[in-house]
Amino acid sequence: MLAKRIIPCLDIKEGKTVKGVNFENLKSVGDPVEMALNYCRDGADELVFLDISATVEGRKTFTSLVEKIAANINIPFTVGGGISTVEDAERLLKAGADKISINSAAVKEPTIIDRLKEKFGSQFIVAAIDAKEIEGKWMVTTHAGSVITEKELFDWAIEVERRGAGEILFTSMDHDGTKMGYATEVYRRLSQIVGIPIIASGGAGNGEHIKEVLGPEGCADAALAASIFHFGEVNIPKLKVELQNAGIPIRII
Repeated sequence: MLAKRIIPCLDIKEGKTVKGVNFENLKSVGDPVEMALNYCRDGADELVFLDISATVEGRKTFTSLVEKIAANINIPFTVGGGISTVEDAERLLKAGADKISINSAAVKEPTIIDRLKEKFGSQFIVAAIDAKEIEGKWMVTTHAGSVITEKELFDWAIEVERRGAGEILFTSMDHDGTKMGYATEVYRRLSQIVGIPIIASGGAGNGEHIKEVLGPEGCADAALAASIFHFGEVNIPKLKVELQNAGIPIRII
């Protein structure tokens, strides 16, 4: 069995790591390159950087930052946010990103996944999916959960795999920010219907939540979280020992 992965996520705005709720009331929490280096030393398996800049100038700053990150860390990192064309993805991959994450643009125009696969290969494509439960169905959303689309989560997951995504990063908008745990049953079902890795996001409040989503309850291949790592609420080396003791395959440095 492949080792499960622990993935800190850093939201980047104008070159700084920020944290807020649904991208509002943002506060700087540190320098992203310095934080990335610290996560490398702590044994994070991968990193995700999300560009939440709203301006073209902000995008340029983010691209320069990707170059700095690539020069300073030795673990894979994925970048996302504002990627709507093959050219956007190419710019970030050339800057040194290992993978790109695409969300709203794929919902709007699914064939972009096909074009990205043809240009770069599936291993570079992470399909990020945000969804919430509405009247018993998990519906795909955009714009931080505020826009409900007509796409159903499980059908969309199957489609993004068919089109060429190499991984799925699913965030439950019902759980995101609650620190009450992941939507474990949803990850378990996703793992049963697609053959590509599933990254769990949304709801992590402690190490037990991560253990649940990576274990038999959730069957996710990786757990992504932000604030619990940024603010030292969960220590990655200690977490990994706990996961190993629970019988979950994990890489320990």
